[in-house]
Amino acid sequence: MSVSGITLYSTGAGFGMPETSPFVLKTEVQLKMAGLAFEKAFCIPPQAPHGKVPYIEDQGEVVSDSTFIRAHIERKYELDLDDGLDVRQRAESWAIERLLEDHLYFAMVWFRWIDPDNFAKGPARFADRAPEADRAQLRQQIQARKLDDLRGHGLGRHSRDQIAALGLRSIDALAVLLGEKRYLFGERHSAVDATAFGVLASVLTPFFESPLRHGMERHPSLVAYVDRMMREYFPEHVASGQGHLETA
Repeated sequence: MSVSGITLYSTGAGFGMPETSPFVLKTEVQLKMAGLAFEKAFCIPPQAPHGKVPYIEDQGEVVSDSTFIRAHIERKYELDLDDGLDVRQRAESWAIERLLEDHLYFAMVWFRWIDPDNFAKGPARFADRAPEADRAQLRQQIQARKLDDLRGHGLGRHSRDQIAALGLRSIDALAVLLGEKRYLFGERHSAVDATAFGVLASVLTPFFESPLRHGMERHPSLVAYVDRMMREYFPEHVASGQGHLETA
């Protein structure tokens, strides 16, 4: 492992996942791909520099947003997580990342945060850390803010069935792009595989019921891809059999 002084800030495990945030999963996998040593620290989003996780502190330098974190570690540690990809593949990688983070992610968020049953057993539990008398109001507030975010994005203005149809179209497209390959661009991983794992694993977790999860389950290649990445980068999570929401 390369010597570094990196601390990765995250919200921790939950929802049957090593991390509740797909973007934290992405960054953690990219740090592991880079062979960089790092520590993890707990942080709730309001405490983060931009109100979002992940962010890192690297020998006193704070970097927010998973995309800028990747750029930072590649520049500082003279790495190329897309080593071996040609110019066209790098362009395709960026397009896939945008499909994942700017489209499928938001469909996943709707079913996680706005669907009443999923919200009640998942994100609503974040309020468990607040005083009991404040929890109901806090849950209403955090769900309302998330709905505002989704409406601002545009996807949240559609019906449940329309959001599912849009998300499933992205899932079907990703299944075609992956095909029978081990990783998105062949037998060797690249940075976009970390992004894909973060979002796809978050869709696939059995903790939540959604048409997106069932749509992914109809693509054995995507299921196998997520399982392969999980075993490769989070073997301790697989070995522990974790599948419950951890709360304070």
